[in-house]
Amino acid sequence: MGAIFGTLDVVFWGIVTFSILVVLHEGGHFLAARAFGVKVHEFMIGLPGPALRLQTKNMTWGITAIPLGGYVRIAGMEPGAEDELLGAALHAIVAAGKLDAANLARVLEIPRDRAAALLTTLEDWAAIVPVDEFAYKPAPNVDRTQDATTMLDTARSITYRGLKTWKRIVVLVAGVAVNLVTAILVFTIVLSTFGTYRASQEFATIEPGSPAAIAGLKSGDKLVSLDDKPIASWDEFLIAMGSTKSGQTVTIGVVREGAPISATVTLAEKDGHGFLGVGPGAEKVKYTVFEAAGQAFTYTGMVFAAIVNFFRPSQFQQSVQSSRGVVGIAVMAADAAKAGPLDYAWLIALLSLSLGAMNLMPIPPLDGGKVAVEVIERLAGRPLGRRFSLAVSAAGAVLLFSLIGYLMYADVMRLVR
Repeated sequence: MGAIFGTLDVVFWGIVTFSILVVLHEGGHFLAARAFGVKVHEFMIGLPGPALRLQTKNMTWGITAIPLGGYVRIAGMEPGAEDELLGAALHAIVAAGKLDAANLARVLEIPRDRAAALLTTLEDWAAIVPVDEFAYKPAPNVDRTQDATTMLDTARSITYRGLKTWKRIVVLVAGVAVNLVTAILVFTIVLSTFGTYRASQEFATIEPGSPAAIAGLKSGDKLVSLDDKPIASWDEFLIAMGSTKSGQTVTIGVVREGAPISATVTLAEKDGHGFLGVGPGAEKVKYTVFEAAGQAFTYTGMVFAAIVNFFRPSQFQQSVQSSRGVVGIAVMAADAAKAGPLDYAWLIALLSLSLGAMNLMPIPPLDGGKVAVEVIERLAGRPLGRRFSLAVSAAGAVLLFSLIGYLMYADVMRLVR
C-alpha cells in the first residue's frame, strides 16, 4: 500500500511540476503574441488529444488527457510560403456568403484538397468561421467592401505571419525569457533571503585506508593550502586536485585546534586524477541581493554549458549520468515537495532554467531552431519550402524524442538498481 501511495505521490508532483513549467514557458509566448495583437486560439497544458476545455470570448483554455508538456496555438504559424489563392478564396467566400471545400474548389478551379487547405488557413487566421460541419462563412470582422488583396492583408495583420521578423523572434524567445527570468528571480530571492549551504573547507569525513588517513589527517581539520598555495574554497581545492596524478606527492596544509599543520600525502588514483580521500562539511552562507544575483547568473552559465554537452559525443555519456528525464524529474519533484516549499521552489527554478536553455538550441522544432529558420528566411528573402521545413522539424523531433526516451530509460534503470 505504501508503494502505491508513493507512486501516486510521484505522479501527482510530476504532473504539477510539468504543468508549472509549461505555464511559465508557454505563457511567455502567449503574452508576447497578445502584446503584438496576434490572435491566440488555444492555451493547453498537456500533449494534443482529448481535453477538458474552457471557452472564453477570444480563445480556449484547457488540460489534455496527457498533462506532460503543453502548447499555445498562435494564428499564422504554419510553415512554408502562403498559397497565392488565399485572397481569392476569402473574397469568394465573402461573395457567396458561405462555401465548403467542394464549392470553393469549383469556383477557383483547383483540386478539392487545395481548397480544403485554403479553408484551414483562413480559419486559423480568424478570417472565416464554420457554419456547419463542412461550410464556412466570413468572420464578423471581415470588411466586405475591400478588394481581395486588402481583405487578406487585414486578415494577416492579426497573425504571427503578419509580424515583422524582429517581432516574430520576440514571440519565439519570450518563453525562454520567462524561464530564465523566473529562475534568476527565485535563485536571487532564496539566496539573499534564506541563504544556502555550501561545502566548507573543514574535513567532515576521512575515508578509512585513504591517503589522507595514512597521512594522519583527521575530521575537523580545516584545509588552508595545497603545496603551499592558499585554498580559499572547497571548489578551488577540487579544481586544484583535478590537475594532480596518481602517485604524486603533495603537501596539505590544515589548521587543527587553532594550530597550523602540514601533512605530506602520496595520492591514490580516482577518475583519472589524484585521490586524497576527504569529504567536506557544510556551512550556511547568506548573500547580499547583488551577490545572489551574480550567483544566479553563474548557475545559468553552468546549466547552459551542461545542455551543450549533450550534443558533444565525448561528453554525452557523462551528461546522461548526471541528468534526469521525465521519470527522474517526477521523483525529484516529490522529494523536493516533501522537503518543503523552499526546496521545491529551488527545483522549479533549476528545471525552468534547464527548459529555457534547452529551447535555445538551434534545433527545430525547439524555439532556437525556429529563430534560426526566421533568420535564414530573412536573409534569403523568401520562406523555406513547406516540405523542407516539415522534414527538418521532423528530424529535430526524432533527435529530441530519442534523447528524452534515453533519459527515461536511464531513470528506470537507476530506480531498478
